[in-house]
Amino acid sequence: MARPTDIIVVGAGVVGCAVADELARRGASVEIVDDRPPSMGATQASAGVLAPYIEARDGHPLLDLTVRSLELYEAFVERLVGDTGLAVAYRRTGTLDVAADETELKALEAIASFLKRRGVPALLLDPDATKNEEPHLGGTPAGALLIEQHGFVAAADMTRALAVSARRRGAQVIEQTRVRRIFRQNAELIVETDRGTLSGDAVVLAAGSWSSEVDVDGVAARVPVRPVRGQLLHLAWSGPPLRRVTWTRRCYLVPWDDGTLLVGATMEDVGFDERVTVAGVRDLLDAACDVVPHAWTAGFRCARVGLRPGTPDELPVIGPSSVMPNLMYATGHFRNGVLLAPLTAHLVADALLERRLDPALTTVSPARFGL
Repeated sequence: MARPTDIIVVGAGVVGCAVADELARRGASVEIVDDRPPSMGATQASAGVLAPYIEARDGHPLLDLTVRSLELYEAFVERLVGDTGLAVAYRRTGTLDVAADETELKALEAIASFLKRRGVPALLLDPDATKNEEPHLGGTPAGALLIEQHGFVAAADMTRALAVSARRRGAQVIEQTRVRRIFRQNAELIVETDRGTLSGDAVVLAAGSWSSEVDVDGVAARVPVRPVRGQLLHLAWSGPPLRRVTWTRRCYLVPWDDGTLLVGATMEDVGFDERVTVAGVRDLLDAACDVVPHAWTAGFRCARVGLRPGTPDELPVIGPSSVMPNLMYATGHFRNGVLLAPLTAHLVADALLERRLDPALTTVSPARFGL
C-alpha cells in the first residue's frame, strides 16, 4: 500500500496536535479537525503531571508506555520551543507522594522496592524527613516517596505550540467542525462533518472522549471510550511555594513559577456533562487545605473541567484499524494523554508513514475491541 500523503487528524487536543505535528514534520499534508480550538477539550483541565511511577505496577503495559514517553520529553519540548519560539513551561523537579497512614505507607514501600529493582532513583522518607522536604504539609504524615525523575509541563501551552508548529509545516486547523462519520469511497477516506466532507489518504481518530461519537463504516461497535469528568482548581498562592508536585490519595498539587497552584482532580462518571460543580470545587478545596493548610490563604483564580477518555481495560487505543485500511486510532489515554503524547505521535507516524508497527502496539491495538 502506498504511503499516505494527505492525512486528516480528528481531534485538536494534546494527542491530536502531537500526532499532526509529527506527521507534518515527516512531510505529510495534514488537516486537524475539531469543533474547538487546540487545547480546549480535556487538555485545558490537565495539570500536565509527568509521573509514570506514582502508581507503578510491575509488568503493567501502561507503565512501560509511560516510561518510554517520559524519556522522549526532554528532546520533545526542546524541539518544540526551538521550532516555534513559544514558551512552554517544563520542570523535572520530582514528585513527593505523601502517605497519610500506615496502609498508604506500605503501598509506597512496595513502589520504592519495585523502583529500586528497576534502578529508578527514589527516596522513601520518614515523617520528619517528609516535613523537612515539604514544610507546608499539615498534620503528621506517615512518610513519603520522593521520585526525582518526575515533573510537569504546561499542557495547554504545549498543545497550542504543537498546533503552531504543525501549521508552520503546512498543516491546516479546521475549527468549529464536528466529525460525524468516516467511510471509504474508492481509494480515499471520507470524513463527514456537520459542515460538509473532507477527503484524504488516511485518517487518525484522536478525538478523546468524543471518539465514541464518530461512526466508522464497517465497524459494528463504536470506540469503547467513555468520558470521565475531571475538575481542576487554579489558586493564587501566597508566600514560599511548594517545592515540587505533591501527591496524595485525595488530590495532587502542582506549583507554578508564576506563584499559582493547580489542584486536581476529580474523577466523575457523569457522561458528557462539562459543568464545574459546587461539590467538585468543595471537595478539592477541602482536600488541598487538609494537605497544605496554607492553601486557606490562597486566592481563587478559577475552576476548569475536562472529559478524560477512559477505556474498559484502562489502556489507550493506538494503532491501525483492523477493519478500515489507513484509519489509525489514537484515543482513550484517560489521565495519561499529556504524558503519552510524544510516544503516541511517534508510534502513529511510524505505523502510518513507514508501515513500521512497534511491538508496543500489540497491547493497545484497536483490534482488541473489534475496531
